[in-house]
Amino acid sequence: MPPTPPDIGQDEARMALDTVEHRRQQVLAEIDVPGWYWWFLALGWVAVGVGTQFGGIWAVILSPVLFGALHAALAHRALSGRYRTGNLSVRRDVAGHQVMFAVIAFVIGLWAVTLGVALVADADGARHPSLFASVVVALLVLAGGPRLMAALRRHRARAGAV
Repeated sequence: MPPTPPDIGQDEARMALDTVEHRRQQVLAEIDVPGWYWWFLALGWVAVGVGTQFGGIWAVILSPVLFGALHAALAHRALSGRYRTGNLSVRRDVAGHQVMFAVIAFVIGLWAVTLGVALVADADGARHPSLFASVVVALLVLAGGPRLMAALRRHRARAGAV
């Protein structure tokens, strides 16, 4: 027969539950992409814009392909949501797939914004519409990426996920 647990008071129980909630919030804060990922995405976006604006036909073809290949090689780890820092590695079942899906949707949206801004800039007579569009989107990446992850963490915290 297992030993009976000692009686604990209401204050001790509340303190234990508060500790558990605090630890849960710490784990939620770790579910994110690493900070370097947003800089990589922004600089890569600008590099593609430079390649397509100033390069020849080969640069127009190769710059998005090379960036896409490099992104694919790095994205698996970065978008898992499990390795924001070296302090903690969140289990796969805890991190879930929401981070990856949210960032992929964000990147698809950025592609659409890039195309729209470039077309509007070109129609307006801008000298370098693809470069302009890529810089606009790079700024959106740096400002919006971390905000997207913060919103996802808030949503998970409200939903009681983990």
